[in-house]
Amino acid sequence: MLYLYLDESGDLGFDFVNKKPSAFFTICVLAIKGRENDRALTNSVRAVIGRKLRRRSKKNCAELKGGDTTLAIKKFFYQKVCRTGFKLYAVTLNKKKVYEALSQDKERIYNFIARLTLERVEFKDAAVRVIITVDKSKSRHEILGFNEYIISQIKSFIDPVVPLEIYHALSQERPGLQAADMFAWGISRKYENGDHAWYDVFKTHVKVDRLYLP
Repeated sequence: MLYLYLDESGDLGFDFVNKKPSAFFTICVLAIKGRENDRALTNSVRAVIGRKLRRRSKKNCAELKGGDTTLAIKKFFYQKVCRTGFKLYAVTLNKKKVYEALSQDKERIYNFIARLTLERVEFKDAAVRVIITVDKSKSRHEILGFNEYIISQIKSFIDPVVPLEIYHALSQERPGLQAADMFAWGISRKYENGDHAWYDVFKTHVKVDRLYLP
């Protein structure tokens, strides 16, 4: 079983004159093999929330967010998850190099960067099933379009007898998505601000870190 958690950091705004969008947009896929490792990842995220976040939050729905946690909490989180055998694959788009006409089609851009990222995953680790979980931020129509596009583009990388499933879920419901968010933020931060402090902690798990349109 190969579990893939896909999350993003940054935004797909392109009005650099009147607004202040991010200069880069990162999609990160956290890949983890085996049900036991996935369960260990889930339990580790919940342990960090219980020990470091829930006590400080009046809400029971506390979750890990890369942009909302201190470096100390991030390091504590890494100590919990580093032995689960996860791998990270990321593609970061330099938004200022995108053609103006294409910048209006955000759905197409998102799907394309997601596909570039998923294509780099080592699908040889998928012996039984591939389960892709995506942070739910799309409309029903966009979800259907994303699923159709991704399946058509990456199915050639997967043994035809291995089922491929895609789910869209809220990050509060999927600790694996929260873990992906933490790492996506660190990769994005490196490009957006030149800040390597968090990235350097987990960089040994990064298998692909590609800048698209450098």
